[in-house]
Amino acid sequence: MRSFPVRPALTILSFVALVAMAGWVRKDFRGLSPALVASVIDFRPARVVAEPAPEPARPGKFIPAPDLEDNLGALDHFYEALWRTERKEPGAITRILHYGDSPTTADLITGDVRALLQARFGDSGHGFTLIAKPWAWYEHWGVRLSASGWDIHPATHHDLRDGMYGLGGVAFLNRGAARSRIVLRDKGHTRVEVSFLRQPDGGEIIVSSGELPVGRIDTSADAKRPGFTVFELHPPTGELEIQATGPVRAFGIALEKETPGVVYDSLGMNGAFTTVPARIFNEKQWAEQLQRRKPDLVILNYGTNESGFAAYVGSWYEQELRLAIGRLRAALPGCSLLVMSPIDRAERVAGGEIRTLASIPRLVAIQERVARETGCGFYNAFAAAGGEGTMARWYEARPRLVSADFIHTTPAGARQVGELLFQRLCQGLNEYKFRRSTQRPALARRK
Repeated sequence: MRSFPVRPALTILSFVALVAMAGWVRKDFRGLSPALVASVIDFRPARVVAEPAPEPARPGKFIPAPDLEDNLGALDHFYEALWRTERKEPGAITRILHYGDSPTTADLITGDVRALLQARFGDSGHGFTLIAKPWAWYEHWGVRLSASGWDIHPATHHDLRDGMYGLGGVAFLNRGAARSRIVLRDKGHTRVEVSFLRQPDGGEIIVSSGELPVGRIDTSADAKRPGFTVFELHPPTGELEIQATGPVRAFGIALEKETPGVVYDSLGMNGAFTTVPARIFNEKQWAEQLQRRKPDLVILNYGTNESGFAAYVGSWYEQELRLAIGRLRAALPGCSLLVMSPIDRAERVAGGEIRTLASIPRLVAIQERVARETGCGFYNAFAAAGGEGTMARWYEARPRLVSADFIHTTPAGARQVGELLFQRLCQGLNEYKFRRSTQRPALARRK
């Protein structure tokens, strides 16, 4: 008989209590309807059979993308890296980290962008994945996870007070004989990096592939700090197994290849607010995780959950966004940062109309202004997808592009969002190339 899920129950009760208290403390607070609360806490992506994605047009001449703002070269570092990758220079791997909330938890949107970028610029591996499913619907394209024996702690629960949740925002603690099996569709990876916590009296992590040993990790140390160990893989490697003995806190693995191309890490957390990277993550630990991945671009794609709290959007949201950007900037001073808005969020009002939440345009406007003032790029996914009324139109589309909660896309809708982002990034690269080509003759004339 399964034991009663105490931790999830307490989390849900705490969340409901906070909503109720907010309405009591702030009379102007617009609380969430029960349906919206349930949809955010217990999101499960709809099972929809999606049609094959059409082959996107390859970028030619530069076409301006008004919904992607570069803000005076904020994305130049990323474009330069992507251009080197396009030229297939030795070791030219462009790495992208995409932080998001529940619309990306199942690798929706992020999986589409990864596939398109790797088809266009080269495949340097799957990138980062957690070692078990924190939520039943957690998925990564081309990776199948099964696990047992782990105590799972998402940062959204904030129950590990040291704030050490790893790169992906979820920590996995050994309950006694924890193990994970990771099946890979792509058997061509040449290296795997295991991310874990070094700690006093730490136990051991054993990595194997089938019956073949890959390596062992002693996680003991004199103090808590992030740990990383790289193992070489010999293709074809179709599966990995991770076992833990003794006190072990593991975070995830990163899979890569040596060939030039793109690595796109999908880091979606269900129920996440911008507060998670801004305040819940241990700043020093998160900085080490980020620096280890050496990203050329970090995408900060939150706002879906914040938009359900109108008073919060109008008062505290901007401060949290600035704090998260400040932490990223301090950890990765040379990296390009891109703030990406939600595509839309709606509710059904009296008479049956599906209407965009009034807080969404306000939140997007805050994101655009803060991105400009902090030197980040800004991708207005809300405008790119169609602006106000997108959820209503996409819900009526066939195949349906969003689910009945008017928050989450179906796989078909996620593919459209992913294709739009891919096209805008390619157009931005074309603009960068154009600027560089016009700058060179000017510099030559000065000499």
